[in-house]
Amino acid sequence: MKAKNKFQQQIVEASKPLPAITKTQAQWGYDNAIEHIGRRTDKGIITCTKCGHSWQGTNYLIDTLTDCICPNCKAKLTVKTTKQRVFNGSYYMTVITTHKGYQVLRTVMIKSVGKVGKPCEYTHSEVMQRWIAPNGKHCTFAKLRQTMGTMYYDSWIFHTDMELRQENDVYNRIFTGEVYPRLKLIAEIKRTGFKNSFYGQKPLDMFRTLLTDSRAETLLKTGYTNLFERIMDIGWKKIDNYWQSIRICIRNGYKIEDATLWCDYIDNLRFFGKDLYNAKYVCPTNLHAEHDRYMRKKAKADAQAELEKQLEKEAEYREAKSKFFGLVFSDGLISVRVLESVADIVLEGKLMHHCVGSYHSKTDSLILSACIDGQRIETIEVSLSQLKVIQSRGNCNKNSEHHSRIINLVESNIPLIEERLVA
Repeated sequence: MKAKNKFQQQIVEASKPLPAITKTQAQWGYDNAIEHIGRRTDKGIITCTKCGHSWQGTNYLIDTLTDCICPNCKAKLTVKTTKQRVFNGSYYMTVITTHKGYQVLRTVMIKSVGKVGKPCEYTHSEVMQRWIAPNGKHCTFAKLRQTMGTMYYDSWIFHTDMELRQENDVYNRIFTGEVYPRLKLIAEIKRTGFKNSFYGQKPLDMFRTLLTDSRAETLLKTGYTNLFERIMDIGWKKIDNYWQSIRICIRNGYKIEDATLWCDYIDNLRFFGKDLYNAKYVCPTNLHAEHDRYMRKKAKADAQAELEKQLEKEAEYREAKSKFFGLVFSDGLISVRVLESVADIVLEGKLMHHCVGSYHSKTDSLILSACIDGQRIETIEVSLSQLKVIQSRGNCNKNSEHHSRIINLVESNIPLIEERLVA
């Protein structure tokens, strides 16, 4: 599309002399952005799909349940027992650089073709650029996408030119992939306290927030990075709900170990009309104890209203979330299912002794329950707008011994949620 304003015209001119992705950058992507497979036969012979080397594996469980290192090229391999001989893959990497005073996020798609017994072959193509001005304004350059006859929003038409495109949420959903470690940053971002850590956020979102809201800079520079991450996860605009209390914490040197728990606690204080400017309330000595005390108070306050509005809420919840009902996935040990009623969610909160019971009203959240042999072990909240796990809580807000495994299981099945979301 043609530039429609002065800012876009400036970016178009600035983009013309942008150098191509270097061989060093591409090679780094080949080495680090790709999941290489260790192809294992029924007889235990493992073949590295990166370099083609084969060797006799040691033990089936060891080979398949743990990461394997190729003894020849030292590549980290994911072992799969299969008769498959060709392994094709598509991956993303992001190169963060500067050009003409702008921050530039360069998205590269890497394709790999691994054949048993042969070194892997690679190709790459830069498919998207996000240009960010020092004031946080941005625009997008990208190749054309195949939009007909495919369910994949990133089916790039590689022979097309990189051109200025109209802003579309699709571009925000493109996977960042691995970030090339040699970052180049504009001075305005360097001054914010950014130390090359994204805290689970997409680079575009992180940089724009840092450039447009000094409160984000304050959180990074004062070490409240877990709080920064939490508020970014739930939507940065919600920082208004917590900022005055955060200032009290900073002033008193109060360390917030669990940002999610603290935010829930502040929400409860607000519900009961407590003074959010008072360190007595916002800086509790025992956060867990105070959080649980106020949760019990709120549960009692909500009980009657919950009973009266149950039928109305059930209808609203079904209308909003019924497309996800029946969604169940498992890794053989842990089973995860979508909670299909307000009553289920309320019961989950009571049995697990945490605050999920009120989450049925969150329009952006999908609530799932993880079980082993029918026993509840953790409750998971997934953001539907960001398609990522926001939190996973076990009994009394503590992580179970399977916490990491549960999160990995849910994240690996995010495409199933996305399919139903767009259906």
